[in-house]
Amino acid sequence: MRVALFVTCLVDTLFPEVGKATVRVLESAGVRVEFPREQTCCGQMHLNAGSRDVARTLAERFVRVFDGYDAIVAPSGSCAGHVRAHVPEFVDGGDRGVPERVFELSQFLVDELGVTETGSSFTGLLTYHPACHSLRMLRVGSAPLRLLERVPGTELVELPDAETCCGFGGMFAVKNADVSSAMLDEKLENVLATGANAVCACDSSCLMHVGGGLRRRGSSVSAVHLAEVLAP
Repeated sequence: MRVALFVTCLVDTLFPEVGKATVRVLESAGVRVEFPREQTCCGQMHLNAGSRDVARTLAERFVRVFDGYDAIVAPSGSCAGHVRAHVPEFVDGGDRGVPERVFELSQFLVDELGVTETGSSFTGLLTYHPACHSLRMLRVGSAPLRLLERVPGTELVELPDAETCCGFGGMFAVKNADVSSAMLDEKLENVLATGANAVCACDSSCLMHVGGGLRRRGSSVSAVHLAEVLAP
């Protein structure tokens, strides 16, 4: 099986350790990972900003770059969801089956490989925030929790109102800053109420938002990506 890492813009520019952790997790599952250097943005943020022509160009490029791989794995439910939902509409039937071969990390591990243990060495009290795109668009279901539950030395604590958005939403946080901040405050209160040492999610974008809020409050609770928790 030829497997490619779709690293995503945010991971590439701001959270490279998440990309490295994703590779370690996949390799621990026996997967040989390839990294197409020609990859760029999938076009999600351009579509959200109304730049449909640019989004179309990037969708076409995505198909060209990742065609030929049996699976394309991303450490982001948001980007994976965009590719699956929107790339087909931009390439006018010429997607070559690429979008349907794109998976969020936990989805690929559990649903495609049947893997629930990765040799993680993470320890501590952990709570999980299900990011909106992974929850509602990709419908990854219990895959992240099934993986987290099998991490030795980690106690998973339920997050109150877990399925409520953290308020990031890409351009939403920029265009509706006051509403976004209010939603974030509610999420932070729920995270802190768990008593957990860390909050985990499948998307660096949500974690950037939540983690920034925690730091501004002076909290010692860390925001960690699923890949970082699972990595050996």
